[in-house]
Amino acid sequence: MTTPPSTGDQQTWAVLAHASALIQFVSIPSLFGPLIVWLLKRDDPVVEPHAREALNYQISLFIYFAVLAVAAIVLALTIVGILLWPLLFIIGVALVIAEIVFAIVGAMAASRGELYRYPMNLRLIRA
Repeated sequence: MTTPPSTGDQQTWAVLAHASALIQFVSIPSLFGPLIVWLLKRDDPVVEPHAREALNYQISLFIYFAVLAVAAIVLALTIVGILLWPLLFIIGVALVIAEIVFAIVGAMAASRGELYRYPMNLRLIRA
């Protein structure tokens, strides 16, 4: 999906909306980067769709990690759950890798002027 023609500043903000999720590497939750861009640029018709999509993805990942954590705690109380811990760990690692890869792919698409639609995205914030 292509966004309206943009200026260089708008394109930079669009890329930042996706790439700001990588802020997690400096111990800041990845939700904050896209949230800040969305709050600052939600009136910009070019940047807002990028920021909204990235923010929705980060909210979706937060929900997925919360469900995974609850499942891990509940399963830890059972014998079968102890055997499933390696699977839960693998799922958690896969989510982290997906977060990084998709944020980079989204930033690259934004640099080309395309709106990237994240897979597994719950679109909770609407236009």
